[in-house]
Amino acid sequence: MLPQSLYIGMEVLIAVASVIGNVMVVWAVKINKSLRDTTFCFIVSLALADIAVGALVIPLAITISIGLKTHFYSCLLVACTVLVLTQSSILALLAIAIDRYLRVKIPTRYKRVVTPRRAGLAVVVCWTVAFVVGLTPMLGWNNLKRLQQNGSIGADLVVTCQFENVISMDYMVYFNFFGWVLPPLLLMLLIYAEIFYMIHKQLNSKKFSTSHTDPNKYYDKELNLAKSLALVLFLFAISWLPLHIINCITLFCPECEKPIVLLYIAILLTHGNSAVNPIVYAFRIKKFRSAFQKIWQQYFCCKDTSNRFKNCVQETCSHRRTQPLVGEKHKMH
Repeated sequence: MLPQSLYIGMEVLIAVASVIGNVMVVWAVKINKSLRDTTFCFIVSLALADIAVGALVIPLAITISIGLKTHFYSCLLVACTVLVLTQSSILALLAIAIDRYLRVKIPTRYKRVVTPRRAGLAVVVCWTVAFVVGLTPMLGWNNLKRLQQNGSIGADLVVTCQFENVISMDYMVYFNFFGWVLPPLLLMLLIYAEIFYMIHKQLNSKKFSTSHTDPNKYYDKELNLAKSLALVLFLFAISWLPLHIINCITLFCPECEKPIVLLYIAILLTHGNSAVNPIVYAFRIKKFRSAFQKIWQQYFCCKDTSNRFKNCVQETCSHRRTQPLVGEKHKMH
């Protein structure tokens, strides 16, 4: 009972952090014009998926952990929602990697090739593919027949709502993991390796030239952003691979025991990934850090003095200077 209570408490914290952090990301892009390029369009798509994880998926996951009895297809829809959002995150990361590759590979033609309209179309394609992949179990690739054959479900189709009860492990391993998770991750690994190679090659070729200040500055900026986005990819991989490995063990070694604590940790890692991206942006991407500070200062510290961003925290949020004056005023009376 204690592991489950701790799990639910952690899920609630992750949900709050995920929603607040990713709303800040979308907000930052909205108020900062310098963040409105194609890469950040894909980052917003990723943030929207992470908001949905915090606001929708985690509450549903908590409900599932309680062992609620529901109709089979209701439970299956809950599980598929998780799969759709996961797949949209993977495809958004892939789109970001391809975008950064083109920015480095064809810097002079990049804006002509990657237009806002094409970027928007790419986002629509990513979400469409995510829905097709994630909702495939609703079309029949699920555990309903198996449950009916072994007598685990009645004619009313009421089942204990757990992910493994409704989702086929064949689908999760062969189709989802081997087909739509692992290949994009490996492709992104190759893309970022090529990006770093091209950037270092350009920087080294212009290292001792004084007439190429602007190209050096451009590739330095691209290198820093590529490192930040590669970190986002790395965190996604280490967050999701443990749960997929557990799924592989479930399929290939059904008799192997899986401690419930390890399963809870793997699930928390997948959900926690939705909360870490805004932290990476804040610490690694200067434009996001400035936008977050502006939001905090304008809307949470000094609502009525929005034109004084620099002195806001000192003048409004901190009372260290005003409190002694109040004390002295009381002494005078």
